[in-house]
Amino acid sequence: MTTIVEGSLTFRFPDNCLASKYDDWTFYQKQFQSVANSQAVDIVCVEKGVCWLVEIKDYRKHPRTKTIDIDQELAVKVRDTLAGLAAAAKNANDGSEKELAKKALAVNRRWRVVLHLEQPSKPSRLRPKPIDPASLLQKLRGKNLKAVDAHPVICDRNTPARGAPWTVE
Repeated sequence: MTTIVEGSLTFRFPDNCLASKYDDWTFYQKQFQSVANSQAVDIVCVEKGVCWLVEIKDYRKHPRTKTIDIDQELAVKVRDTLAGLAAAAKNANDGSEKELAKKALAVNRRWRVVLHLEQPSKPSRLRPKPIDPASLLQKLRGKNLKAVDAHPVICDRNTPARGAPWTVE
């Protein structure tokens, strides 16, 4: 079993998954990020012919402060991650990173984009629900991610992504 911790969330992947915290890769941090100031999704997971690109946003403690819309931010991260995976498949020095990149690009079914979005359970005046998942999903299904995944998913700990092979605590 592979365990990946992002902030206060723990993602557990079964043994049949190849999962890695992509934004921690040596290739991404030391080689690719500096090329074009690229961005990255948090997790890349390959399982049963599907490559899952997972971005994690946790606004339970702190509200979103970025000025860019989250749908645009996610689209840039997905684009840059796919470019980074293509470069890593050819040029990564770490064998496990290179192998996962090759497998992520060679999936025979499709890429899936997942936004794991945690928000305050009880909105308040100081911390209202910052993002409307239904509205955001509509934007993501539009032009921003359509070429990669026409059916992206927004999930949280209580509503897991359908078909996703991991669990979150």
